[in-house]
Amino acid sequence: MQITPLGDAALVLELGDNIDESTHRRVQTAWRSLAAAPLPGVSELVPAYTTVTVFYDPWLAVQAGAPESGIADWLTGVVRDRLKNPPKMEKARARTVEIPVCYGGDFGPDLGLVAKQAKLAPEEVIKRHAKAAYLVYLIGFAPGFPYLGGLPKELATPRHARPRMVVPPGSVGIAGNQTGIYPLSTPGGWNLIGRTPLRLFQPAEDPPALLRAGDQVKFRAITAEEFARLEAAR
Repeated sequence: MQITPLGDAALVLELGDNIDESTHRRVQTAWRSLAAAPLPGVSELVPAYTTVTVFYDPWLAVQAGAPESGIADWLTGVVRDRLKNPPKMEKARARTVEIPVCYGGDFGPDLGLVAKQAKLAPEEVIKRHAKAAYLVYLIGFAPGFPYLGGLPKELATPRHARPRMVVPPGSVGIAGNQTGIYPLSTPGGWNLIGRTPLRLFQPAEDPPALLRAGDQVKFRAITAEEFARLEAAR
């Protein structure tokens, strides 16, 4: 593990070089250890594919005992000590979340493009996409947006050179070797192959995001009629 400064108010913990499940487990273990109890001066912890970024308030760090001329070095020592001696915490529980998806048509206008790229029939793309098991590596880009690993290699498709100005909420997309779900109506360049009626981000709920890093996701193909029923029942 390497810890390097990011500007004058953050540290980056580098826990691997590859996007894979073993690196993901190290990232999650480090993040949970640091988040289990307050750290002096630390305001936010952000886990990503291979890193955890520790944001801190320099003034609060100095108030907690950091030397004004060496805050980053002092906090690096605090972080290393925490990782060596983490507080007691509950064991992380893996969850499997099923996401119903209506593929193709108006719900997935890029399904044909992905099928052409993969040299498969659209129905085979749906079958392979829904059959795979996915891991939520991180939440980012927009509130509740899950970056999912586990996409079958043959379905990998480059993102659009020109993003759409508006992507409907619930859209399921592919970009490179990742798949993801747009929780909100935002611009986006991913290839849209379907849409879910589930709400992935609800600010009034606790927690507001349906998915979290470490979850397993399974997609289930549904009809347009079932989509309408599920959407009406929300």
